[in-house]
Amino acid sequence: MNLLVVGSGGREHALCWNLAASPLVNKLICAPGNAGIAAVASCRPVGVGDLDGLLQLCRDEHIDFVVVGPEVPLVLGLVDKLEAAGFGCFGPNAAAARLEGSKGFMKDICAKYGIPTAFYGRFDALAPAEAYIRKHGAPIVVKADGLAAGKGVTVAMTLDEALEAVQGLFTPAGAEVVIEEFLEGEEVSFFALVDGRHALPLASAQDHKRVGDGDSGPNTGGMGAYSPATVLTPDLQRVVMDSIINPTVAAMQAEGAPFKGVLFAGLMLTKDGPKLLEYNVRFGDPECQTLMLRLKSDLLPALIAARDGMLKDFDLRWHDEAALCVVMAGKGYPGDPARGGLISGLDAAAAVPGAAVFHAGTKPGADGAIIADGGRVLGVCGLGRDVAAAQATAYAAVGKIQWQDGFCRSDIGWRAIAREKSGARESTAARE
Repeated sequence: MNLLVVGSGGREHALCWNLAASPLVNKLICAPGNAGIAAVASCRPVGVGDLDGLLQLCRDEHIDFVVVGPEVPLVLGLVDKLEAAGFGCFGPNAAAARLEGSKGFMKDICAKYGIPTAFYGRFDALAPAEAYIRKHGAPIVVKADGLAAGKGVTVAMTLDEALEAVQGLFTPAGAEVVIEEFLEGEEVSFFALVDGRHALPLASAQDHKRVGDGDSGPNTGGMGAYSPATVLTPDLQRVVMDSIINPTVAAMQAEGAPFKGVLFAGLMLTKDGPKLLEYNVRFGDPECQTLMLRLKSDLLPALIAARDGMLKDFDLRWHDEAALCVVMAGKGYPGDPARGGLISGLDAAAAVPGAAVFHAGTKPGADGAIIADGGRVLGVCGLGRDVAAAQATAYAAVGKIQWQDGFCRSDIGWRAIAREKSGARESTAARE
């Protein structure tokens, strides 16, 4: 098959890395790609929002199947456009992609079909939004309704912070916001492939949204992740499938917008059980990197089965090891990151046993040099028998990289490692 992957981030590098190993793939193209993806696929300078350009690329390269990585082209209707022209795609059409494209739409689906989520209100004007915040008090969560690259959410711990956040979202006017109750618990990510009628659970992961150690500072697109998220036990995973994923699949069918693609559920594990924080309609980044490292099976047949409505009896195999990804970002991120710096030591990092390096914001320089060209620039990953071992591998690889303008968190995986240590102590005490 001739395969096209759309995107240029670490998620797309991980997908290309997996798909390049498939015996089904004859030619692998990525648009627009990055300096790392160029090692496993042929990159073409067509932007993810250039729907006409992507359609022409499919025609020129005789593409058989398209895997859409990021959310923007999905929400814009790339799948609709390509499918109408006869090109099979993995990813939801525009109607189904509203689960991510509109937080208000997602919340309304939850309310209508009894899917557990935070109590909320939707507003398209500032005054009633402010009144709602004053009525319910803080802590409270303020969300921009549309796509915000993981940074359109304010968890306001004070009334003043909430009012400032909502005022910012209504400047200029014309916005819509969702305001939610604050849920207490631990946040995890869960992924499932969906074929319009059936859902195939994939794996869990835990992201680290805050920019600084100890979960401090502003939200980002993600500073690191690990998989599996051991706090999401097999019993809880069954609850998630039965109360959240499967009801969502049925709801979208009932709404006349059957969902095909990957459902990425952001969950809060509350004292009352798992509740849905948000849906994304694509693989997470950096969670995808950890999932691809743990996946034993060829991913491509599963993606085709999702598009063709054939997931009912499908299965995938996973490595038992944990995977952990540390994001290296340009100084200044999530604001204005430093760009243009030279990155070296990548080969040495990838040579660390159990390590892998996925590129996100990179571009090629002269004489094979790698240049930083984004906010989140690299995803440095490790495999290990548990999260602590995977963390040690990933940070050993980080230590091989020279990049003056780069930084990363030093504590990715800290929750799971604390649980592992606690479990080891309990096991030792029981033996004694």
